[in-house]
Amino acid sequence: MQAWLDYVVKGLVDRPEAVTVTPADRSGLIHYELRVDPGDVGKLVGRQGATIKALRALLQIGAAKKGQRCSVDIVEDEPPA
Repeated sequence: MQAWLDYVVKGLVDRPEAVTVTPADRSGLIHYELRVDPGDVGKLVGRQGATIKALRALLQIGAAKKGQRCSVDIVEDEPPA
């Protein structure tokens, strides 16, 4: 699922080299933290969150077919002060 998420997100953003997908296993739930360039966050979220909602739905469907549970969040790092 991580490879699929990485592939899809890199296709949506302007700076694919800045995309990182970090998995974390939390008691049976695989939680993906998605980091992208700050300028690409809007493209990933989409209008009224439509793009990220669609990504989450497809990820959950694919994971369910494999007997897994997954979630994804966009992590925005604070710029250095």
